[in-house]
Amino acid sequence: MSGIIEQTSAAPGWRLRRNGFGRLVLTDADGVEHEQVMPVRAFPIGAPDHGISIVSSDGHELVWLDHLGQVAGAERALIEEELASREFMPEILRIEGVSTFATPSAWTVKTSRGTTTFTLRGEEDIRRLPQSALLIADSHGIQFLVRDLKALDKHSRKILDRFL
Repeated sequence: MSGIIEQTSAAPGWRLRRNGFGRLVLTDADGVEHEQVMPVRAFPIGAPDHGISIVSSDGHELVWLDHLGQVAGAERALIEEELASREFMPEILRIEGVSTFATPSAWTVKTSRGTTTFTLRGEEDIRRLPQSALLIADSHGIQFLVRDLKALDKHSRKILDRFL
């Protein structure tokens, strides 16, 4: 394939399917098959449905989607399914408590995936994002998202204020 296919209509010039091993295969407009492709979000937190690239197994971009809504049917379902299986970022809904206000500290949180405890190594593992969002990395590298700091309950905000 000579270049990137830019998706501009609801009917793509390419097709996406799973092979017998469950991996994605992209067939481009020229009929060339690209094995083990994967969708990647350009802005996974700020604009998850905008800027999606389908890349080859060696990381080269094959298809660019300005918006996920440009793709319908089976291709869209496959893209959404693959993104969901690769992205693990629980959203913190409430901070139940912390072991200490010094780091490292053990945090017990209620997330979109259930209640868990993780270790925060240092304040630098809490990153501020646009629109009052936070990204908190635990000692194992798992990223926890606070989508809107202002939407958290008073108890949770008070704990976070001690670390920010």
